[in-house]
Amino acid sequence: MAEIRTAHLFTIALKVPEIQALGKTPFGDRRVAIVEGGSFEGARLKGTVLKGGTDWILGRADGALQLDVRLTLRTHDDHIIAMTYRGYRHGPAAVLERLNRGEKVDPAEYYFRIAPFFETGSEKYGWLNRAVAIGIGDRKADGPIYDVFEVL
Repeated sequence: MAEIRTAHLFTIALKVPEIQALGKTPFGDRRVAIVEGGSFEGARLKGTVLKGGTDWILGRADGALQLDVRLTLRTHDDHIIAMTYRGYRHGPAAVLERLNRGEKVDPAEYYFRIAPFFETGSEKYGWLNRAVAIGIGDRKADGPIYDVFEVL
C-alpha cells in the first residue's frame, strides 16, 4: 500500500448567510452557522442541500477553527442522504482576516480540510454508507465550497 487513491465524488456549495456567536465557552469561541441550502454535483450523484443544516464552529486557542457539520442532501431523483463532517480551517492570521472580511482568497494560502460520512436508507445510494471520504474547502463570502473525494 504505497499510496492512497481517491476519486472525485462531488463538489458541494453551501449557502451560509449568517453566523451566530455564542461567545467564549470553556472549549473556545463557539459560533453556530445555519445552512440555508446549497447544491452538490458529481458523476454518480447530484442534488440540493436542504435548508436547516448546522455548523457548530469552535475557534480554538491555537487559532484553528474546528468544524462539526450536519446536512441533509436530496438527490436529483428524490433520495435523502445525511452528510456529517468534521474538519479544520487554519492559516496565517493575515489570510484568515481577509477570509473573515469576505475577500477572495486563494485556497492554497490556508488549510481547509474535512472528513465527511454519509447515512442513507436508499438502496441506490447505499454504497455511501460504507464509503470513507475527504474534502478540500474554499471559503467564499456566502459559504464554503468543497471538493469531496471517495477514498478508494
